[in-house]
Amino acid sequence: MPCSAISGGGSDGNGSLRNFKLNESTFLASLMPKKEIGADRFVEAHPNYDGRGVVIAIFDSGVDPAAAGLQVTSDGKPKILDILDCTGSGDVDTSKVVKADENGCIPGASGASLHVNSSWKNPSGEWHVGYKLVYELFTETLTSRLKRERRKKWDEQNQEEIAKAVKHLHEFDQKHIRAEDANLKRAREDLQNRVDYLQKQADSYDDKGPVIDAVVWHDGEVWRVAIDTQTLEDDPDCGKLADFVPLTNYRIERKYGVFSKLDACTFVVNVYDEGKILSIVTDCSPHGTHVAGIATAFHAKEPLLNGVAPGAQVISCKIGDARLGSMETGTGLTRALIAAVEHKCDLINMSYGEPALLPNYGRFVDLVNEAVNKHRLVFVSSAGNSGPALSTVGAPGGTTSSIIGVGAYVSPAMAAGAHCVVEAPGEGLEYTWSSRGPTADGDLGVCISAPGAAIAPVPTWTLQRRMLMNGTSMASPSACGGIALLISALKAEGISVSPYSVRKALENTSVPVGSLPEDKLSTGQGLMQVDKAHEYLKQSRDVPSVWYQIKINQSGKTTPTSRGIYLREASACQQSTEWTVQVGPKFHEGASHLEELVPFEECIELHSTDNAVVRAPEFLLLTHNGRSFNIVVNPTNLSEGLHYYELYGVDCKAPWRGPLFRIPITITKPITVISRPPLYSFSRMSFLPGHIERKFIEVPLGATWVEATMQTSGFDTTRRFFVDSVQLCPLQRPCKWESVVTFSSPAAKSFSFPVVGGQTMELAIAQFWSSGIGSNETTSVDFEIVFHGINVNKEELVLDGSEAPVRIEAGALLASEKLAPAATLSKIRIPYRPVAAELCSLPTDRDKLPSEKRILALTLTYKFKLEDGAEVKPQVPLLNDRIYDTKFESQFYMISDANKRVYATGEAYPSSSKLPKGEYTLQLYLRHENMQYLEKLKQLVLFIERKLEEKDVMRLSFFSQPDGPVMGNGAFKSSVLVPGKKEAIYLGPPSKDKLLKFSPQGSVLLGAISYGKLSYVEKGQGKDPQKNPVSYQISYIVPPNKMDEDKGKGSSTSTKAVSERLEEEVRDAKIKVLTSLKQDNEEERSEWNKLSTSLKSEYPKHTPLLAKILEGLLSRNNVEDKICHDKEVIDAADEVVDSIDRDELAKFFALRTDPEDEEAEKNKKKMETTRDQLAEALYQKGLALADILSLQPSASEVTEGSKEADKTADSGPGSGVLLERFEDTFKELQKWVEVKSSKYGILSVTREKHHGRLGTALKVLNDIIQENTEPPKKKLYEEKLSLLEEIGWQHLVTYERQWMHVRFPPSLPLF
Repeated sequence: MPCSAISGGGSDGNGSLRNFKLNESTFLASLMPKKEIGADRFVEAHPNYDGRGVVIAIFDSGVDPAAAGLQVTSDGKPKILDILDCTGSGDVDTSKVVKADENGCIPGASGASLHVNSSWKNPSGEWHVGYKLVYELFTETLTSRLKRERRKKWDEQNQEEIAKAVKHLHEFDQKHIRAEDANLKRAREDLQNRVDYLQKQADSYDDKGPVIDAVVWHDGEVWRVAIDTQTLEDDPDCGKLADFVPLTNYRIERKYGVFSKLDACTFVVNVYDEGKILSIVTDCSPHGTHVAGIATAFHAKEPLLNGVAPGAQVISCKIGDARLGSMETGTGLTRALIAAVEHKCDLINMSYGEPALLPNYGRFVDLVNEAVNKHRLVFVSSAGNSGPALSTVGAPGGTTSSIIGVGAYVSPAMAAGAHCVVEAPGEGLEYTWSSRGPTADGDLGVCISAPGAAIAPVPTWTLQRRMLMNGTSMASPSACGGIALLISALKAEGISVSPYSVRKALENTSVPVGSLPEDKLSTGQGLMQVDKAHEYLKQSRDVPSVWYQIKINQSGKTTPTSRGIYLREASACQQSTEWTVQVGPKFHEGASHLEELVPFEECIELHSTDNAVVRAPEFLLLTHNGRSFNIVVNPTNLSEGLHYYELYGVDCKAPWRGPLFRIPITITKPITVISRPPLYSFSRMSFLPGHIERKFIEVPLGATWVEATMQTSGFDTTRRFFVDSVQLCPLQRPCKWESVVTFSSPAAKSFSFPVVGGQTMELAIAQFWSSGIGSNETTSVDFEIVFHGINVNKEELVLDGSEAPVRIEAGALLASEKLAPAATLSKIRIPYRPVAAELCSLPTDRDKLPSEKRILALTLTYKFKLEDGAEVKPQVPLLNDRIYDTKFESQFYMISDANKRVYATGEAYPSSSKLPKGEYTLQLYLRHENMQYLEKLKQLVLFIERKLEEKDVMRLSFFSQPDGPVMGNGAFKSSVLVPGKKEAIYLGPPSKDKLLKFSPQGSVLLGAISYGKLSYVEKGQGKDPQKNPVSYQISYIVPPNKMDEDKGKGSSTSTKAVSERLEEEVRDAKIKVLTSLKQDNEEERSEWNKLSTSLKSEYPKHTPLLAKILEGLLSRNNVEDKICHDKEVIDAADEVVDSIDRDELAKFFALRTDPEDEEAEKNKKKMETTRDQLAEALYQKGLALADILSLQPSASEVTEGSKEADKTADSGPGSGVLLERFEDTFKELQKWVEVKSSKYGILSVTREKHHGRLGTALKVLNDIIQENTEPPKKKLYEEKLSLLEEIGWQHLVTYERQWMHVRFPPSLPLF
């Protein structure tokens, strides 16, 4: 049925116009709609009531203070009073304190030396330092633009270096036509490696962005902040710390900065916790600035582009977390409410939301109720963009009683101007995508409607002044701006402001959109009208400010309690039902008992919009304590389809006040499908732009999926349709399937989607509001639905880990169906308990509730290990997938490696992240004011869910016999189910040899199982259960690992004498004591030296002892005399080498051993250990020699006091001897191991450096880094930086330094 009709014609106040044309002024006015809600008329009549004196809190993605129209109000006051990042995504840890040196320089947190401006006052001399990767502050769009521009410059620099490298190679080839000499070959290889390295860098380039240093100090009055942005600038003289104009908390001076001309991104700062936390605030999308512009923008020279309330002021509360794109977080929402109360805001606008499990429920809802009821804030929010089906309103805007939920309306002027359509609609209508009510508990859902599109200001980084956006996100600030006009007027006229009275005025003065009662489910009470609402509020200034709370129960039942009556299922429409309604007048907290509560008494006349369906008492005497009464709803005589009624109460003594409360009654009487096979067709439905057809069907019991066909005809230009299916199930979000279908010409399209048998399904088909505009032809649609179903006795299956199969009973209740089961296990979920739990009170005022209670934080630490790279997702079943409908305030997790590099972050909706092999720490951060709740979560189980690679996915088998999985017989493939006859099959467990090595006992393999395929599926398809129309979860509990069959083998009795064994045990115990000794100070080192010397004299040729002594020397830290220490290492390494018979070792590895011979295998392991000890000794000796070579130009003292002193003396002083010894050591090492491997490669790098072959050294080092699967080692990357600097590739030095901050941050970021 059409929902585009508006009562009346001509040019009434809701923007409905027939056959109108735009001129320049009406076009500009349509870009920022105000006429539709009467805001333009109101401000014209009351110029000083344009929002002056009103403060609006914008809960959104952040507001840019440099955006057009957001600097001052219409009366010259600052537009934006404060800008806050409530999420913490811009927080910088500035707890590190440094002092300036005599040159006025301080060490920045990034490692850069920063020069502070001598004119900056800092009485304490203490500078707090921190740093931030600047891309973490930017939106994805801005980051992408910067990456493109930076890549272009980087490519130019890299190409220049490639050209130089190729030139050098060419010159070498010209000079040495035949390079037969080994050294010449190596020299050419080095030049070629340089060319190759530069080319590979171009392929692997991944810009992580510049690092900015931040400095915080107290100037004796306020905290000051300066930012060093040199890394963002092309000019080395720009962006220096000393040239930065210091900022302080935005609310104090209302100043902002811009990072650089390239990004054009505005930022502000706030300092918390005595300088320990710096918040750098940027926006995480243009959305918030656009919203603020709609509500309050002021353009002195372009008044037609003003926001609705240009005189209002704003505080920006960023609730969209930049770490999550722009997703809101519980922390952000709570801090935003704290800020709104602290700033004594009059209004809150929140254009955010999502579907919810429970309406009017949750921690955030509780805090909102307190803000509205106690602090008298008017809270306005978007209803959602999930229409056109019913019951699609989102939380919190459409589901919370204390919030004014706003739907999105489009007028003909908006369509023609802002949307630039060929031909405007004849009348205004609700946007197709605007969410509809009622809520699951029967509340209307949408309160009022307002214009849902505007061309409004956007941040400067977008490189444009304004932009078109549409959505209920735009309707909400339009309504909020209109309410700001009302509050401005009330304050000026001395009338008390109450969110209760404001809401009542809006609802009772709105202009209906559409002529049918059920249109209210789309538009609420209609299009708000500011001027009429103002008159209403003036007339009711002496009326008590009361909210009439409605609680409804079906008679005889105490639960569930609802806010309306929603008869949706077929069974509820077959007889009359009686309901008990409790009306409770609620005053604002703090209302006087004697002056307001006791005298309150109202004579209420009850009205039903249709007494034949809804019968109620005629009158009600209502006092402060409330009153209950019964009503009867009789839907039995109603036709199939949607019906909407209201029961409302009017003050007998003041009927002009209109309805004081409304009880919505929504009835959807479904069609019953009786044909078999179950099929239903809707023929020749006619569509015009914006038209919606709603069909309610009782899904037959036994149906599990639908196959539908949509045939269109009778049109010329392209048509776009929304096709939605919605079912409501208890304590679930609406079961919604949706599709947007475009027909470029008449055609047929097929769909399939799951359904729940026995539940009413709404099928909503809508032609998009602007689709087909300009064409006079209607679209004809035929829609056919065929229900299919295979019913099983167990929908979600659990395999217990035993060899026994699970019996499944399947049947088809509706029609014959092909039973073709498919099951796979594609994920593994491993449980973890915390290894640490830390509970603390949050110190800053941004975490202190209006009730003065401090919020507490619980940080849980989990450890997990990946044996190879994998895609993982953390799961906390208790908390996940709920933001608004949870009693817990907030959750946030962070996954990092041993180097503190953060790989993934997330909140209520965890996402999968690709992690390389290694060990990881996951920190889960939970917040609440109640310590007892958090204490209960100290052992919270968390799952790491890992997606299996395609090769590891397990396809399960089905059998017709219970012994099938073991015997291998009776395999089941498919059969045909006949109605009335059930069939049983067995699902076998996965083969034990297919279980993955990383499947520990207690973990769960997860997957899906399906039983039927689409009737039109091609042969061979349908093997993936998740691609079939209906699938269910299947899980397999991993059993204990099988006993190791090899365990216990090889424990043959030793042939050694007892005395010999005892002597070895004593020796090994002494070595163990040596390795346990610490060497942190001189005294401990002296003790270690004494014991090592004693053991060496006792066991002079025992290689394991000598290897441990070498290991002990290498473990020493803070060595003062590096050369002396290197000498000790060389001597210790020589002792290890001399203790080994290398000839015998070489002979052994030249022969093959019999793997079946236990003694031979034992000896092999022993010899391999000896070889490793030899290689390690040679490797460490080589490093020590190289170290001395770099530290001491003359080699005359290298071996003084060592065993080879006489040899060195004979050779004479000079580095040549040292190099010769180094080469000898290297060549000896080459005999035993691969010297370019990740374990020994550093020695190869060092050798190439000493020979001046930096390109080859870089190649070897890069290979080591790539082969090393463990967490990156910082020293390898530092060596890489050193080589790049030595070569002179400055662009790569800068690039690698930026990556150092990603790979090796000094600490984990703040939550």
